[in-house]
Amino acid sequence: MKLRSLCLALLLCFGLLSPTGPTLHAATTKKKKKTAQTTSSAHRRTTRSAHSRADAASAKTKAPIRKRVIPATTTGEDEDTRPSETIVIDPARPPQVYAKSVMLINARTGEVLYEKDADAPRQIASTTKLMTALLIAEAGSLGSELEVQPVDTVCEPTKLYFKPGEHYARNALLYALLVHSCNDVARALARDNAGSMESFADKMNARAVQLGARDTHFVSPNGLPTPGEDQHSTARDLARIARTVYFNQTLRPIMATQHLQFRMASGRMQEFANTNKVLLRYPFCNGMKTGYTDAAGHCLVSSADDNGTAVISVCLGDSKAIWNDSQKLLAWGLANTQARPSTAQAAPTHPAPFVPASL
Repeated sequence: MKLRSLCLALLLCFGLLSPTGPTLHAATTKKKKKTAQTTSSAHRRTTRSAHSRADAASAKTKAPIRKRVIPATTTGEDEDTRPSETIVIDPARPPQVYAKSVMLINARTGEVLYEKDADAPRQIASTTKLMTALLIAEAGSLGSELEVQPVDTVCEPTKLYFKPGEHYARNALLYALLVHSCNDVARALARDNAGSMESFADKMNARAVQLGARDTHFVSPNGLPTPGEDQHSTARDLARIARTVYFNQTLRPIMATQHLQFRMASGRMQEFANTNKVLLRYPFCNGMKTGYTDAAGHCLVSSADDNGTAVISVCLGDSKAIWNDSQKLLAWGLANTQARPSTAQAAPTHPAPFVPASL
């Protein structure tokens, strides 16, 4: 026993034995195992990353050729909450859309490029304002002012919130009508033009018949539902009306306005973005009109021009996918219009970002 104690003392003295040796050895072993596991995990992550890059590269090489690829985004108050997608246009097949009724035409010739249930009568919401704007533009005297009356303000939003007694140029109100879709502005313009909403609706219906839109019946200048009244149109009729509006030299630059700076009678400035999201994201789109009510669903008349080749699409009874639907139709229409110039040419430019509407 004494000899054993002496040996242990000598070993401790020369540092050949640590009283905590076994514990440190265990900790060192665990650390080595953890390091090995970390190294292994890093290796697996690196391998997966390499495989992902390889898969992505492989996918790129398999991308379809001769198809127009358009980035799709969603913005604004009516944006689709689903993840954005990439729109792929195949010129050989019309795009799949969610709208219940569709019409796609060559704006210059009137040729039908694609249609879907185009003769079904449907409510068309604020796309009604295309006809309202057409009648006001054709009446002229746009630089003259009108005085807002109390009856003009009796409607649901969207509104400009002007006040009775205020004065505005008709041209300025056309900007508020087509860019921000103000329902009170539609009433003021209609009442100023015809004396009453009812008389203006008669003018709208007469002009629709002149344009060949015989399955259309207007009741109000803003497209809001009127209790007990049947206000409706069809995708085909609305395309006929839109084509006439498209070639109106007063209205086309207004519809192409992306952002509007509007001076109220009080001097206060208001800024509005165009309600047409396709105009804001698709460079060939040059305007037209949006619409929405619970009964009508999402509606959109949109147009596009590629170096002189122009198309108009009408979507009625759509979902929040309407922005993608309309953009796909416009792109497909441009790709399938006869004698279409190369898409490599520059896209048309829009008016200045902010257009003063007050005169």
